[in-house]
Amino acid sequence: MSPKNKSVYIKTFGCSQNMADSERIKAFYWEKGWKNTDILSEADEVVINTCIVRESAENRAWGLVNKIQKLKVKNKKKTPRIVITGCAVGAYGQKDIKGVDEWVKIDKFLVWDPIREKRGAALVSISTGCDNHCSFCIVPKARGKERSRTMADVLAEIDRAIETGFSEVVLIGQNVNSYGSDFGGDSWVHMGKKRIKSLFPTLLELVAKKNLKKISFISSNPWDFSDELIDVIAKYENIDRLIHLPFQSGNNEILKKMNRSYTKQEYLDLVAKIKKNVPEVKFSTDVIIGFSGETEEMFEDTVDVCKKVGFDIAYLNKYSPRTGTVSAKLFADDVPWKVKKERWNRLNDLVNNKSK
Repeated sequence: MSPKNKSVYIKTFGCSQNMADSERIKAFYWEKGWKNTDILSEADEVVINTCIVRESAENRAWGLVNKIQKLKVKNKKKTPRIVITGCAVGAYGQKDIKGVDEWVKIDKFLVWDPIREKRGAALVSISTGCDNHCSFCIVPKARGKERSRTMADVLAEIDRAIETGFSEVVLIGQNVNSYGSDFGGDSWVHMGKKRIKSLFPTLLELVAKKNLKKISFISSNPWDFSDELIDVIAKYENIDRLIHLPFQSGNNEILKKMNRSYTKQEYLDLVAKIKKNVPEVKFSTDVIIGFSGETEEMFEDTVDVCKKVGFDIAYLNKYSPRTGTVSAKLFADDVPWKVKKERWNRLNDLVNNKSK
């Protein structure tokens, strides 16, 4: 069969980083002359871009493999190859999963320019990997050490997106604040005990000067959200006023166990500083409920942060240990599921169901 008659089905699980990576996977196959298909039964090859941050996302990927296996039995004339890429390959290399034909590191696809078909915001990856090692997170194992793209590459990709009709971009990294820390720079950021080089304020300003209606970025961490970054946001109106700033827990003891380099008060002080300099700013956040050892009093610290900040939206997650993380190895999952669910409901009603 000629490459021009072959089709690929790409399934993406997980975050915006994976979505951006899948646009490059598509480009890889288009370059070979393959077509894209949204119909699983028509595919000659199925590429599954995996997420393993949560067990549920990983299980959905293996569930799709099983579904394709059943499809092969029913349709013997056309049996798609199954290719696994993304975070599962980074974390495991490969697993003993029946039916998988090939395990491919995501880096193989990242050299291609993305093929974007949807209008709206262009997803632009500025870095991959993470050096923060939060105790609950598998990302450093799955994605490796933080690696920043050159500023020239990022800006050139944004220019191409603008030329093809995009007026919005989202800058993506596991921690955009530390962009460029792996290849140096003259800008230093400070918070708490950490002091790192960062070129992100410089990059963000250069992007803001382009002909774009809106620039967003995800994700930021509280410990290196610098004064320089706040100044740039305040200066340019086309930078999104909704800032995603995960705090995970409002209790200092839990934050320490999570290896998050800030305290409750430092987080609240940072929010106050941003609000003072960017009066129209709004916040979204991530919260982990029922982390190891979380008592009712500790949970109330989290509730208190939510009340004081007034988040527009909070992405709430009931803690579930991931194999391979520090927290799974060192800490007991000792908060009953029923308690986690009850706390989740209370916090969801407070933050996400304000209309009630």
